[in-house]
Amino acid sequence: MREPKNTVGRKKVFYRRRKVCKFTVEGIEYIDYKDVKLLQQYILERAKILPRRIYGTSSRHQRMLAKAIKRARHLALIPFSSD
Repeated sequence: MREPKNTVGRKKVFYRRRKVCKFTVEGIEYIDYKDVKLLQQYILERAKILPRRIYGTSSRHQRMLAKAIKRARHLALIPFSSD
């Protein structure tokens, strides 16, 4: 007996959910460098800044985020590297 036409040689298609910018959804206009708790979410344990393709932030907010992290590092609110 033959298989139905639509199942022969087809793979299941996986649809990745589109990432949305957390800052855009919450309406955050300015990312403050003094908000260490927020900035820690976007830094790996090796003190690297997460790229926008991983977290889904918009390019505008990613630039603001990187600037805020660098300012916080300069003022010793967050470390430059881990030990």
